[in-house]
This record gives sequence, C-alpha cells and structure tokens, in this order.
Amino acid sequence: MSAPIVKPNPASEASKKQQVEQMFDNISPRYDFLNHFLSLGIDNLWRVRVRKTVAKFNPSKVLDVATGTADLAIELIKIKNLTVVGIDISQGMLDFGDIKLKKRGLDSRITLKQADSENLPFDDASFDAVTVSFGVRNFENLDKGLAEMGRVLKQGSPLVVLEFSKPSNPIFSRLYWFYFKYILPPLGKLFSKDATAYTYLPQSVAAFPEGQEFVNRAKSAGFSSVNYRPLTFGICTMYTCVK
Repeated sequence: MSAPIVKPNPASEASKKQQVEQMFDNISPRYDFLNHFLSLGIDNLWRVRVRKTVAKFNPSKVLDVATGTADLAIELIKIKNLTVVGIDISQGMLDFGDIKLKKRGLDSRITLKQADSENLPFDDASFDAVTVSFGVRNFENLDKGLAEMGRVLKQGSPLVVLEFSKPSNPIFSRLYWFYFKYILPPLGKLFSKDATAYTYLPQSVAAFPEGQEFVNRAKSAGFSSVNYRPLTFGICTMYTCVK
C-alpha cells in the first residue's frame, strides 16, 4: 500500500517532484545555515554514524542520493580511497554544493550532478554503497526510488538511509511535535523566505512509513537484509538495507 503523497504546496497542481525541486531551489541559499541551526548541530553526528556504517563495507565508489549541498558526501569522503557521486533534483542545491567542494579541494573525489532519484542515470551494479540523508520522504514514489537504488548497487552492498522519525517517548514526543509544528515553520520561513518548506517538513515526517513499515517496503524492493536504529531519542532513524 502506497504512502499518502504529501506535497509542499497542496493547492498547486504541480507534481510532488516538481514542487520539491522548486522548494529546494528556493531555500538553497540558506539551507546549510538552517539545517545546522534548526537541528542544533546534531545532524553532523548522524552523518558520522552513516560514514562509519558505510566504511564497514570497504567501498570504493558511493552514490549519495538527494545529496543537497553535499554535506553527507563530504563526510563520506573521509573513508580512504573513496570517490562519491552525489545526485539531487535541485540544481540550486548542487550549485552551493559545488562551491563547498571547490573551497575544500574535494571536487576531484566528489562529483555532483542533477538527476532524478527514481530514474538514476547509472548502470546496474555500479556502486559499492548508496546513501540518502533526509531525502527518501521527498520521493514521489518511494517504492520506485528504493528499487532504483537497489538496481545500481552491487550484490551484498548497502543502502544506508537517514530519515526523520517520530519519537516514541510520550513526553519527548510532545516537545518534538511542538517544536516541529510551532517553532520550526516560522523560523524557517523567516530565514529561508519560503512559506511552504518548513510547514511541509513536519507533514512529510508524519506521513513517512517509518520503522518496520519501511523495512517491509525495502524488502519488497529487493533488499535481502534490512535493519534500523533510532538515533537521538528517535528523532532520526538510520536504516541499513543490504542487497
């Protein structure tokens, strides 16, 4: 059963994919600042977890889907002898990512290109690992996206996904949703100048098929082994899906 499609602007007739592309183009100039400020910097610790998990598989070539401004790709490149290809639907985000790579001298090891996560322009079994950080809930068709990421993975290689989730602790959950619904949207609107981006965020998190439901979807897409670990009181969950 497909998850409900939550769009940044429900009043618009544009597809979710088109709206997500436009939304990230709009907020790209302030994305990095907002990402770290609104998460209190915890997002950096989550990316370290992904790197350590990916490193266990000794990869030489990784695909980072929904790479945004390349934060995860930059973290992954700390793995020795690794090259990363980062793709994103938003050229605006990639433009800022390219600036960061050139400043750090990483543009020879990380390549960014605009592409659709549900129609990846790569051959079968061409990557040793695939990663996605806070991007799968933005897919228009989650099952198609999972199948595509599995297609480009080599046998026995991992797809590692970071995604927001809903805390199970009742007290923490109330604080979390209060922040997500009443604090984050006005702050996001103030700094990003986009009225929909940070209202869409809690709506997309609420609708996302997390935990065991995501495990089932990944297995249906062809992954043989899937496990997940809640991080930081369940604010975020890391899924490791092995082909």
